[in-house]
Amino acid sequence: MRSNFLVLVFCSLISSSFGQTKEQAKSLPLFTVGETTVTTDEFLYTYRKNHQNNTEDFTEKKVNEYLDLFINFKLKVAEAHARGLDTTAKFNAEFKTYREELKKPYRTEPDALEKLTQETYQHLTEEIRAAHILIAVKADAPPTDTLVAYQKISEIKRRVDSGEDFEKLARELSEDPSAKYNGGDLGYFTALQMVYPFEEAAYGTPVGGLSPIVRTRFGYHLIRVKDRKPARGEVEVSHILIRTGTGNDGKVKSTAFSVYDQLKGGRNWDEVCKEYSEDANTKDNGGRLKPFGVGALASVPEFESMAFSLQQPGEISDPFQSSIGWHIIRLEKKIPLPGYKEMEPSLKRRVSRDERLQLSQQALSAKRKKEYSFTEDKDAKQSLLLLADSSLIRGLWKYLGEKEKLNTRLFSIQNNPVMISDFVAYVMANQKVTNLTPTGYMNQLYENLVDERIQIAEEEELKKKYPEYNSLLTEYREGILLFEIMETEVWNKASADTLGQRNYYQNNRNTYQAGDRIEARIFAAQDKTIRDEIISKINKGDTLTDADLKKFKSIQKYRVYEKKENKIIDRISWSTGLHETESDGLFYLVEVKQLVPPGIRSFDEARAQVISDYQDYLEKSWVRQLREKYRVKINNKGKKFVLAELTKK
Repeated sequence: MRSNFLVLVFCSLISSSFGQTKEQAKSLPLFTVGETTVTTDEFLYTYRKNHQNNTEDFTEKKVNEYLDLFINFKLKVAEAHARGLDTTAKFNAEFKTYREELKKPYRTEPDALEKLTQETYQHLTEEIRAAHILIAVKADAPPTDTLVAYQKISEIKRRVDSGEDFEKLARELSEDPSAKYNGGDLGYFTALQMVYPFEEAAYGTPVGGLSPIVRTRFGYHLIRVKDRKPARGEVEVSHILIRTGTGNDGKVKSTAFSVYDQLKGGRNWDEVCKEYSEDANTKDNGGRLKPFGVGALASVPEFESMAFSLQQPGEISDPFQSSIGWHIIRLEKKIPLPGYKEMEPSLKRRVSRDERLQLSQQALSAKRKKEYSFTEDKDAKQSLLLLADSSLIRGLWKYLGEKEKLNTRLFSIQNNPVMISDFVAYVMANQKVTNLTPTGYMNQLYENLVDERIQIAEEEELKKKYPEYNSLLTEYREGILLFEIMETEVWNKASADTLGQRNYYQNNRNTYQAGDRIEARIFAAQDKTIRDEIISKINKGDTLTDADLKKFKSIQKYRVYEKKENKIIDRISWSTGLHETESDGLFYLVEVKQLVPPGIRSFDEARAQVISDYQDYLEKSWVRQLREKYRVKINNKGKKFVLAELTKK
């Protein structure tokens, strides 16, 4: 229920948000609830949003009715505030989620995940063959080590730019161990197979070109792009593996060609696979492998190359050798790259787990820091990082530094300072057990607080720049609070209070009058012969067995029906006995037990309506209590202004 309620509220807010950009020429107090003042602007915005398509609603009577409802709404919100429902972790988490959704239409930058997903798909449409030279340096290396590594890669770049052979330099100087054998050649790859900075640089470099120096978590790279081609999608193959071992290479080769001859002679692939293949995981299912794309089997490049060279399903490769043995491959099918819409959901999940999203968010964070005039005291920050110890990563950290430093400025956003004391309080409230290093975790908490304060600054800017955003924010915030308080005071109470329901029913029995009714049960069958068989049994007086009943698609037990309550009941004549009808491809049997004269419905018959009416009763009683608790005062001048604005021709 909750999710549906919030979705409806959210859709309502969004659908109407972009037409409310013009501020009212004048804003007046309209009414007060306790100490809270509601302005004419807020009421006019809300009324127009909810009455866009019905000109008959713009009358004095309709406006007055809505004003009364709006006052009741504000009373409930006031009570929610009084109970502290706006301070709970549950509320704050929920409101934060939807606040971020509300911000999106007003932000100039595109959604990072959406943008990266589109970029990733574009990369997937193309395969890159590249070579690289690596000078290794850890991501958290000290500045001295980082500088040495950078100077090394810079010198290598200078030599490549001056005309020296890239492959030769890779063999001699690259700190990627494989470079000594392959000259830095990585073969073909596509998106999500290399670390993101490497992938981005490779796709941004033309064939034959040299990339700028690229920093990844492995160190510094130079990338030479050797080729690029349209993506070949995936292939699905079956294989037979004959493993090589010490001193048996000749025998293994001979066996592989013998197996190949048997297959060419017409012997069944599955039989041969089961007899000869030494891949224990696949030999019993015909050697079938999961589909794979370019770069997925980089450790066995010969296998990947041969698989993609086969053209027609059923085509069998010649025997070929890899580092693990001799192979024979049969192509099962080629799978082209799906379209973006088809891949978007799964691709978004992969991107959200990939470092590219984190790096993009870091870049966006840096942009926002600049936009909101972020400055920091590096010495103050360093002093805090030095206080990080093992207690922090156990969620038990306490500030043990000098008390006088608590009033030191740590950072500022738009000239609004955040003190060390603010950060200490934030750490105390948010620390938890983690696998990070103490210093790394302290730095993460610091960045989280910076981001939180930047979001606050951003929100204030949006409120100033877009008045409708502020209205939406208030409306959605109060919508969540309304749901919380209504659930507690009305909905759950009415549903759980069975004694209250029965008392309400007894006090209002005459309101639950019913006309002519019948007591019946309904059988639905997919086959007419099943229905006819059961009719025959009932007419003979035979007892229906469980086996009989299981033949039906559905059976509704005996209950009392009123007119226009059930379309099947409405299709039959109202008389005792058996009745047949058809609807929506099903064959129905209705057994009418008795006709029920007009009268008062029983509690069980009326229960759904009783609960609804009881909810309404509880709500009205509660609102009366709220009007006694919170003084409501209407400003006549503001009300006249509202009526004039909404009822003018």
